[in-house]
Amino acid sequence: MTTELRALRKEDWNVWYDNLIRAFGGAPEPAEERELWQALTPYDRSIGVWDGDQCVGTAGAFDFRLTVPGGAVVPAAGVTMVGVAATHRRRGVLTSMMRRQLDDVRSWGEPLAVLTASEPVIYGRFGYGLATHRLAADIDTARVRLSVPPGTDDVRLRYADPAEVLDACEAVYARRVPERPGMLARRPGWERADLLDTDRHRDGASPLQCVVAERVDGDGSLVGYARFRIKSDWGPSGPEGVVQLSALEAVDPAAHAALWRFLFDIDLTARVVAHRLPVDEPALHLVSDIRRCGLRVKDDLHLRLVDVGAALRIRTYQAPLDVVFEVEDAFCPWNEGRWRLTGDPKGATCERTADAAELSLSVRELGAAYLGGVSLSSLAAAGRVRELRQGALAEASVAFLASGLAPWLPHGF
Repeated sequence: MTTELRALRKEDWNVWYDNLIRAFGGAPEPAEERELWQALTPYDRSIGVWDGDQCVGTAGAFDFRLTVPGGAVVPAAGVTMVGVAATHRRRGVLTSMMRRQLDDVRSWGEPLAVLTASEPVIYGRFGYGLATHRLAADIDTARVRLSVPPGTDDVRLRYADPAEVLDACEAVYARRVPERPGMLARRPGWERADLLDTDRHRDGASPLQCVVAERVDGDGSLVGYARFRIKSDWGPSGPEGVVQLSALEAVDPAAHAALWRFLFDIDLTARVVAHRLPVDEPALHLVSDIRRCGLRVKDDLHLRLVDVGAALRIRTYQAPLDVVFEVEDAFCPWNEGRWRLTGDPKGATCERTADAAELSLSVRELGAAYLGGVSLSSLAAAGRVRELRQGALAEASVAFLASGLAPWLPHGF
């Protein structure tokens, strides 16, 4: 087989994207959705593998900004649109694209690469570790009640056209980004993704609806919003409609509770379903019966350190540490070797060292622990991290953990 790996050209996008769609089952996408992804495709950061005039492999890397522990919002390559034609599987196409892509990301000076995986088994061998989880919920609102905090009644809610209040909602989202590791700052054009409202997105439900929150005694600026759809249903004893929550952001507990209370109380509905909540979703502390919330934890963001030294320097650590890591990274050998990490809540340094190693792990485990949602101690209990100096594991594990909110990816890509 003779193939060519090359950067994506604009005139090749349709053929390139058609290969991706076929790799994911071949169902046609609505024109609106296809147009958005074409507009968002970073041509100079995308590659394809070609066999003659046929595209047989695709991969891209969005130019993202990701929040890391400590609140810094840093460059990260958002790996996306990865697909290999079924006719060319097990021929090295994916490996060649991952090799080229990580070399490119390194040349761009971006210390991190992140992705969401259709098949998580694929990406571990390229150094990606599972760094965040998300929570799915199916809440029986006919039986579960909320106990809301003081100030909730001082929040006024109103319906609004999702497009008309988009800028104000984006301002609320932007306030939230530095507060939680794993959140993505919106890049130009990405605000449109949350408003996609095709028949495929509705799946029998209503058009996208939006409710915004304002403070009764405030200046009229938004303090929160919720986007959702309603899927009507009727059972033997009456209405059993479902509220399908798409997004909810709020700047304080009162606005957050007011929006959730509204979702619980929508007429002719009996359930609220959400597929992408943080694992420490505050509403779970307000419910009367956690067992009727249908909770399920799912894997989400996979993270890779492209430049170990730079990546470990740009985040902070919730407790002082001074540890030497022995890092294994066969796929990106420039990361291999010993690194001394010294850090605290104010900052960090990370440099190569000839000192004796105190913890040994692969770059995959380092990626899993990086955002603070997975502890090094739990990885060590699984045999994935080796302690070479007594006490080093406890020191590093405490320091790496997120000091506030759990890491969370607010939307896929």
